[in-house]
Amino acid sequence: MNIRNTRTRIRRPVLRRTAVALAASAAALSLASCGVMDGAGDESKASPTKGDDITVGLLLPEKANARYEKFDYPIIKEKVAELTNGKGNVEYANAEADADKQLRQLEQMVTDQVDVLLVDAVDAKSIASGVEKAKEAGIPVIAYDRLAQGPIEAYVSFDNELVGQVQGRALTDKLGDSAASKIIMMNGATTDPNAAQFKAGALGELQDNVTIAKTYDVKDWDPANARVHMGEAITAVGVDNIAGVYAANDGIAGAVIDALKTAGVTEMPPVTGQDAELAAVQRIVAGDQYMSVYKSYPQEASTAAEMAVARVQGRSIEFEALTRDKVDSPTHEKIPARLVPVVALTTENIEDTVIADEIYTVKEICTAKYKAACAEIGLSE
Repeated sequence: MNIRNTRTRIRRPVLRRTAVALAASAAALSLASCGVMDGAGDESKASPTKGDDITVGLLLPEKANARYEKFDYPIIKEKVAELTNGKGNVEYANAEADADKQLRQLEQMVTDQVDVLLVDAVDAKSIASGVEKAKEAGIPVIAYDRLAQGPIEAYVSFDNELVGQVQGRALTDKLGDSAASKIIMMNGATTDPNAAQFKAGALGELQDNVTIAKTYDVKDWDPANARVHMGEAITAVGVDNIAGVYAANDGIAGAVIDALKTAGVTEMPPVTGQDAELAAVQRIVAGDQYMSVYKSYPQEASTAAEMAVARVQGRSIEFEALTRDKVDSPTHEKIPARLVPVVALTTENIEDTVIADEIYTVKEICTAKYKAACAEIGLSE
């Protein structure tokens, strides 16, 4: 897969994507109001099972990644309110990387009788019993960002294998064709099914193109754990022998870069990332981090909110229009899904991605510490 072609295919401003999605939703609602069946049977003409006074339960996994508190929760909350004329409510809980805590949070929301659950699982396997309890209580569960096990009704996330492919291809393109180049591979948590997909996609690009000298799975995606592993890799491989680092996300990338600096590295080898966190974008501007993967959180979160409201209100055609993909989990097959595309983020397209989509402003990125570096790449207010 060529990253340049991928970027051309999927890079679109959020406002345009949202407009398209809203237009599709409006068209679906229009079809429903006209009684058009579209293969959905009598259910497509049924009245909504709930009105606008609904409660969406939102369970997010942790706070180490800034995206959940800064983007996902507020966007979902705002979108639910918009879709329900201000009457809908979001009951929110963050598990702070504790799978047992998240299960208790889910069970409490079942007790509270929320109308639908959006669950971004800390541990995709252990949450399955809670998903089963929700189903027994008549509460639909939509897996958000990470594919949970159990009887979930739908799934919305990014194309995770593509994320790994984009990361792996960026690294191999930067290093050239030398299979002798030694890299360190720092993957995500084994409890997160997305991490396995990132890894599989990356390996498809890295194998036969580089030498993977050391591989680690970072427990809980914790940067502190990643830094320990990178210290081990530096000792085992030798800091001068590390040509690049596959880091599965930006938190890990930051820890890797800190470890390399502590080891005396002044000119960084290419380090990948994911999530386009502000600190990562600044590291890219400064030349410390080579790339990240930009994922449109507004598109993912808005879609999740639309799916939740449509499901609760019995809008079958709209729900089906939002879930045209299919995915399999270890417990269920052909789960209705929506997979949002991604784009490689480098110094070349910061303006076209995170700034154009209003994730960050130039002022937020180009603080005093990074002003000179911003000017070098033509980034200015």
